[in-house]
Formats: sequence, structure tokens, C-alpha cells
Amino acid sequence: MSSIFEGLEPALIWKYFEKILNIPRCSGNEKAIGDYIISVAKELNLTSKRDKVGNVVIEKKAIPGHEGSETVILQGHLDIVCEKNSEVKHDFSKDPIQAEIKEGWIQAKGTTLGSDNGIGVAASLAAMEDESLVHGPLEFLFTVDEETGLTGATKIESGFLKGKKLLNLDSEDEGTFTIGCAGGADSEIVIPLERKKGQDGESYRLKIYGLRGGHSGLDINQGRGNAIKFLFRLLWQASKEFQFGIIRAEGGNKRNAIPREAWADLLLDPAQFDPLSAFFQKIYEKIQNEYQVVEKEAKISFEKSEEAKENPLSQESQRMLIDTILILPHGVISMHPEIEQLVETSTNLAIIHTHKEQAEIICSSRSSVASALEATRNTIAAVGELVKAKVAQPEGYPGWMPNLASPLLKTLKDVYKKVFQKEPHVEAVHAGLECGIIGEKFSGMDMISFGPTIEHPHSPEERVNIDSVGKFWKFLAATLEELA
Repeated sequence: MSSIFEGLEPALIWKYFEKILNIPRCSGNEKAIGDYIISVAKELNLTSKRDKVGNVVIEKKAIPGHEGSETVILQGHLDIVCEKNSEVKHDFSKDPIQAEIKEGWIQAKGTTLGSDNGIGVAASLAAMEDESLVHGPLEFLFTVDEETGLTGATKIESGFLKGKKLLNLDSEDEGTFTIGCAGGADSEIVIPLERKKGQDGESYRLKIYGLRGGHSGLDINQGRGNAIKFLFRLLWQASKEFQFGIIRAEGGNKRNAIPREAWADLLLDPAQFDPLSAFFQKIYEKIQNEYQVVEKEAKISFEKSEEAKENPLSQESQRMLIDTILILPHGVISMHPEIEQLVETSTNLAIIHTHKEQAEIICSSRSSVASALEATRNTIAAVGELVKAKVAQPEGYPGWMPNLASPLLKTLKDVYKKVFQKEPHVEAVHAGLECGIIGEKFSGMDMISFGPTIEHPHSPEERVNIDSVGKFWKFLAATLEELA
């Protein structure tokens, strides 16, 4: 059976990308992909090392005549966001990602593709192998656990890197250089719950699904719906007219992804099912009308639950839970006052899990201004305090301040113009990049981020443009030659 990647250029990138599609690499489960990187280095007679948390560095010596050049670091992260549509049967811990070509794009069948940052990783592997490249000394840094909080970069050991010029291969718009990013931090709210015993009725599941989701930084300004917010908006309005008890509510599963699905099991008198179902449908039609442009596939279902019947929440706990979700902020807080269309501050109501005695809510906030990030987290903490919740706010990660005077930026702009006869676009992004942490850990590091065109990362709509990968590789090769 022939591969869909057969005949695609650059052949080395697609060769390695196809191989890593078969390796489990959800955040926190990067050992196998790290082992593979080291095995490739061994086959190529390159030096490798791995730190305690799993970050890998490969060294490749300069080609003859360029030994005196400064060391250049190529950097990407090994982990991916593992999201799938609910109807798709896929176990990310063992099943290969099934890719297909559609109209010049590579995408997966109902799951995230992992081109974020799989293409960057594949490009580094290709550069490790390609003997035709002109280059000085190279280091290849592969970090772990980027998607859940940049923890791999945070724990890089002192002295792990030699170079002072870093090319981060984790941007998602070919022809765009990223020179700054937002910092971010999470808030974890734990609400105590009480339950009522001996309640009669049947359990029914209200579910919101089919939303687009997406990256909680890059897509937060797209006006997409939040399934958790939709769900609790329905529950709040229904609670004013109907009697029901919430047994359980679940939504979202990644801190850095806008929730695409959410559901609640409700205990109610079966005689109330039909009128409540009609009520939910009526209210949801209004929500659909609000989001008709961006959420064309959003759906609602309300049907008997197959889960074992459990005790519902007390009225007071139910009210606190519904009100908390309704009040918690979600979306863009402010736009950058000087950089057009750049979000300055935002927050993502990312996850809710309910257990027997408590509900856990996770919000992920971002800002390029430290004080604005602090103010947003203070707002979230204040909401938690109103309902006597425990609020934990772990230390976040730093932003990356743009440096328009960067010598590396000038070099790369000149190379891009020479190769493609046009100027690249230079921007900062409302997302966390490891450059912020690496720059803080390794003083004097000059950094630029670039990559091919990837759309809808962190969602099953993720896809990478084939032609852009060729341009990305051509530019990378030319940059390494210029820096050699």
C-alpha cells in the first residue's frame, strides 16, 4: 500500500513526519518519541543527551570550513494536543494518527494531526540527516510537555545548551516571523459540593457538541463558542422554570484548548422531560443564531442517560456551581493598544470536572502585560472566594518581549527577501512560546520563531499546507547557510 506522502517534497521532512505519526506523543507521554529521536541521532553518528524531564539535545558538527561559526539551535517540542471528535474511535496512547490529503493540505481523520509541532520536529530530523546543507555547529533541542504549560522548557538544566542563536520552529504562518509572545498562568477552582439523598426521578444527559474549539490563545479572538459556557447558560435559564438536579457536569479536557464539548446528567421527573427538552431546544436556537457564522456544526442533544443513577447536588450547591460558571470570564479581555489585531489579555474557561464532593474548574489566562495577567487571575480568584472555593494559582510562564533591533531578525529578514523577493511579516502572538522561558534561562539568547502554515491547531480541524512546508524548508536551509 503506497503512502500518501510518497512524492511530496521536501522528501526528508515528510519521511520523518510520517514516522512520528505512528509514535504516541500526547503531553506527558513523550518517552517513545524521545527514544526515537535519540535512535536517529545514533544512526547518523551524532551526539545526543537527555535531561531528567526528557528534553533531548542533539549536536551536529559544522561542515568543513565553517567550524568557527556561532552555534545555531533549532528548537521544537515533542508533545501534541490529543483531541478527537466524540464519534471517532482512537486511542492516542497506541493508535497511529491517520492522515489524508485534501486540496493541498494534510489533515487527520477526526483527530488532531500533530503538525503542531510535528512538522518542526520533522524539519529538525531532516536537518540532522541532510548532508547537502551548508551550516556551522548545530544543536537540536526537543522539549517535552510544551502544550500543558511549557514545563519542559521551564526545567531545562543550566548548561544544557551552548548556542546563543535559536530558531524556534513552532510558528504557524509561513512568511511570518514571531518575535514576541504572551505570558500565561492557570487558575484552579475547587468548589465543595453537597448532595441530596433519596431523590426520585430518572437521569437524562444534556450535551453540547460539534463546536470548533481551537487554540485558547491564537483562536480566542475568533468569536468561537465555549461548550461549557453554552451548557451552563442553558442550565441557568432552565433552573428558573423547571425542577431538576445536576448529578454530574463535564466539559473540556485541555487547558489550552477552547472547549468543544460539554455535558450534564440531570435527575428529573420523567413527566418533565418533554417540556424541558422543548425549552432547551428553544433557548439553544437563540444561541445558534448568535453563533451562526462561526459555529455552523454546533449541536445539542437531550436524552435518557445510561449512567447509573446517583444522588443529585443540593439546591444550594447546584446554584453555586451554575452561577460560578456563568460569572467566570471567558474570551478576550483587552486588545493591544498599539499592535493592530493583537490580543493583549484573554482567559479561557477550559475545564470542568465534577466529583462526589467537589467540582474542579480550570481557567487558563494569557497576557503580554504581567499586571494585566495578574488582574485577570485576581478576578477569577474573587469569583472563587464568593462561593467559598479553594483557589490555586500556580506560577505561570513569562512572556517574550519583542526586540526589533535583534541582529538575528535582521539576518532572517534579509534571507527571506533574497529567497522569495518579498518582505516577511513580523509579529508578536497571543500564545505561549518556549522562547520566553528559554530567553529567561539563557541570558543573551537571540531568538526568532517561524514555520509552515498550520490551521486550527489543537482541534480535529488541524491541517498543514503542503506547499508551505516546502517554502519553510527552503528558507530554513538558506538561513543556516547564511549563519554558517
